[in-house]
Amino acid sequence: MNRIRVMLADDQRLFVESLKSVLETRAEDVSVIGIAKDGAEAVEMAIRLNPDIVLMDLRMPAMDGVEATKRIKERAPGIQVVMLTTFDDDEYVREALLCGAVGYLLKDIPPSEVIASLRAVKEGSVLISAPIAAKLIGRIAELEDAPHHPERAERDPGKLQSLSGREREVLDLLAEGLDNREIADRLFLAEQTVKNLVSMIYSKIGTHNRISAMKIASGEDS
Repeated sequence: MNRIRVMLADDQRLFVESLKSVLETRAEDVSVIGIAKDGAEAVEMAIRLNPDIVLMDLRMPAMDGVEATKRIKERAPGIQVVMLTTFDDDEYVREALLCGAVGYLLKDIPPSEVIASLRAVKEGSVLISAPIAAKLIGRIAELEDAPHHPERAERDPGKLQSLSGREREVLDLLAEGLDNREIADRLFLAEQTVKNLVSMIYSKIGTHNRISAMKIASGEDS
């Protein structure tokens, strides 16, 4: 069995120890390989242990979860980061996703949903808790209506010129909302090959998450 190697980052000791116990007790395919007590330690530990997924708290001492996520993705883009927090403010969601997080979950969700989310992220999905999804969609709509917003600069067609033909095919399928497995099936590739291509695409177009990549791809002709 290929276990999902998970690292936890949270300064609430009781919560994080309970989460570790729940994950390892209820999910045979999940292994918690480390626990960081603050953002700075999360960055160091993630680079050293190279987990598949980091479950990252938003507010921690020394360095917050958003900054820690940004630094992890800059140094190890293959590590997936999921925010697990009590804060549902759409600004936090936006900042976390723009810094490279592939999920934003609230701490009050059932353990079964956390486990399901880990499995989905391992397969290439982007996850956002239902209560805050509407807020994020609203925020994206606001950006679409603001042509001079600095984030519109992401839609620079020049960023796509460095992509190979295969990388462009993968990016186009990302823009359609396909996950890694679906892309692999469509292009008759191994799923790990698709993951490698996605990481290379992120590096070339200057982003660390699927949402930004999808925006760049879909906005090429805008």
